[in-house]
Amino acid sequence: MNSTIGQYIQSIVNPRTETPLKVTTENDIKRGPEIMKACQWHGAKDMRIADLERPHVTDPGDVVVRVTTATICGSDLHMYLNKIPALKNMQEGDVLGHEGVGIIDEVGPEVKDFKKGDRVVIAFPIACGNCSYCRRQEFSCCDHTNPSGQMEKMMGHRIAGVFGMSHLTGAFQGIQAEYVRVPLADNNLLKLPDDVPDDIGLLLSDIACTGWHGVELGEVSAGQTVVVWGCGPVGLLCQKWSKFRGATRVIAVDNVPHRLDMARRIGEADEVINFDECDVNERLMELVPGGPDVCIDAAGYRFPKTFKHKLQHALKLETDALDIVTEMIFAVRKAGKVVLIGDYFGFGNQFPIGQFMEKGLTMRGGQAFVQKYWHQLLDVIRSGQIDLSPFVTHRMNFDQLPEAWKLFSEYTPGMIKIAIKTPFAAQVPQAMMSARSAGASVPSTSVFSSSM
Repeated sequence: MNSTIGQYIQSIVNPRTETPLKVTTENDIKRGPEIMKACQWHGAKDMRIADLERPHVTDPGDVVVRVTTATICGSDLHMYLNKIPALKNMQEGDVLGHEGVGIIDEVGPEVKDFKKGDRVVIAFPIACGNCSYCRRQEFSCCDHTNPSGQMEKMMGHRIAGVFGMSHLTGAFQGIQAEYVRVPLADNNLLKLPDDVPDDIGLLLSDIACTGWHGVELGEVSAGQTVVVWGCGPVGLLCQKWSKFRGATRVIAVDNVPHRLDMARRIGEADEVINFDECDVNERLMELVPGGPDVCIDAAGYRFPKTFKHKLQHALKLETDALDIVTEMIFAVRKAGKVVLIGDYFGFGNQFPIGQFMEKGLTMRGGQAFVQKYWHQLLDVIRSGQIDLSPFVTHRMNFDQLPEAWKLFSEYTPGMIKIAIKTPFAAQVPQAMMSARSAGASVPSTSVFSSSM
C-alpha cells in the first residue's frame, strides 16, 4: 500500500471508543411484524428494493414519518459509487437518502411541536438543539448526534448525524423508505403548509438550503460578480440565489452542455464556461479582469481535471482533487471569498497556500445549517418571490428507485431532481403533491409510472 495513503488510513482504522450520545442511532428496531419497502445499497451502483421491518418511536423525542416523496442528491452519489475515502463507511444493506417529506405516523411522548397527521419536511442534518453549535444555529455541526469515532479521528471533530449518508455520519437509516424515524423531532422537522406541494417542500430538506448556505458563506450581495463551479442542483441554486440577492453577474462553470444550458435557463447565469473548450482561468481573466468577488465550488472532491491530480487520485496519493479549489483561488479578486459547498472528505495535494495568503482571501465551507434557513426560505417561496418548481424535472414511483439512481448518476439530459413517490403519496391531496399542481410545466423528459 502506498505509504502516504496508508498512513492516512491507519490513522482511522482504530477510532477511539464512541462517546455515549443522547439519541439512539439504529433506526430498524424490531418491535412488530410491520413491513415496509426500502431501497438498499448492495455495493457500487447496486441498489435494490427490499422488505424491511418498519421503524417505531424508540426515544421519547422521536417521530416516525410516513414518507410520501423522497429524492436523490448529488452527494448521495459518493455512497452510490462507494467513493467516500474512509474504511467501512458503507455496509451492504444500508438505506440511503437524506431528503424527504411525509406525514407523521407516530409521535413520542416528549414531542411538543408536532402531532400525528402533520405534513412535514425532514432536515438532512440531525440536530440536538441544545449544544453550543445548535444554540449558535450551526446545526450541521451539532455535537451530540453523530457517534462516529472514525470521523473524529479523520477530521478532529464530528459533524452532525445525517440521514442515510454512510457510517461516517452516524449510520442513520436513510429516507428512501416508506417510513423513517426522526430523532429529536422538534429540532429536525418543518411543518409544511397546505399551499406548498410536496415537490417544493422536498427542496427545503437540503438543496434549497444548501444553495442558500453557499451564498451566505460567500456573503453575496448586490452588485457583485459570482462564479459557480458545477451546474448540478446545488450549483444551479447557488446561481439562482445569487441573482435573488442582487448579484449583477453570475458565471457558471461545467463541461456538460445540457447542464450549462440549464444554468442559463434555470440558474439565471449571465455567462457559462465549458472547461473542456477553454482554460477556465484564462477565460475568467478575459471576462472579469479584476477577478470575481465570490467563487463557489458546488462540485467537490471527485473531479480531478489536470494530469497531476488524475495521476495522484489514481495512485491514491490523495483522496480529494484540488483542481477546482486551485482555479478559484487563482481567479477570485484580492480579498475575495472562496466557498466550498461541494463535498470534501480527506486530503489533497498542491494546495496553493501562497496565492491564498498573499491575496488576502477568505475561505469557508461546510454542510448547510438547514434549520437556520428553512423558515425564511419557506416564506420566500410562499410569497412568490422565487419559483423553485423548475428544479423538479422528473417523477418516478418508489419501486423505480434503482433505475432512478442510474439515470441520475448518468447526468440524464434535462434532469435536475427526481421526485420519488411512495404509495403514501396517494394519501396527499393532489393540490399538495407535486409542482405540476402549482402551475409548473412538466418537461417532456419526465418519467411517470402508469400507476401514478
